[in-house]
Amino acid sequence: MEATNLAELYGLPLVDWQRVEARLAGPEPLAGTGGPDNRSWLATTKPDGSPHLTGIGPLWVSGLFYFTTGAATRKAQNLARDPRCTLGVSTEEFDLAVDGDAARVEDRDVVAELAGRWAAGGWPASVDASGTALTAEYSAPSAGPPPWSVYRLTPRQATVVLAAEPGGATRWRF
Repeated sequence: MEATNLAELYGLPLVDWQRVEARLAGPEPLAGTGGPDNRSWLATTKPDGSPHLTGIGPLWVSGLFYFTTGAATRKAQNLARDPRCTLGVSTEEFDLAVDGDAARVEDRDVVAELAGRWAAGGWPASVDASGTALTAEYSAPSAGPPPWSVYRLTPRQATVVLAAEPGGATRWRF
């Protein structure tokens, strides 16, 4: 992994990736990744090249982000055509933007594990009859009606700006 200090001009240190990853992987769900205080977004590209930004409730598991959406949504259609996307998460400690490629998760065991993680975090998701999608009593309106496919975002690059001491900004290329 290559790290670039984007705040060297201000004499701030390189941000340690382990600090960011520890927060993402911590026992507490990411603050603001669902409900009325959502502070997580996914940017995709529309067919005309313009951006599309929508709120999501992501999970970070073993170095990858996961999110859901229905097949008829703009983000699903955009990702089917062009898997490149950017996921943004704003926490109390930092703001993070992750560029990468998203792909539908077809592995039934992975989908079941993620359903359990979302349920443990407060969203009562369960695996649908197909075994490769989720259902629940509710989801974000932007997800469309169930079933919801699970997507995995594999990072290529991440940029963080610390909102807490000592401050700093760093970009990593994976």
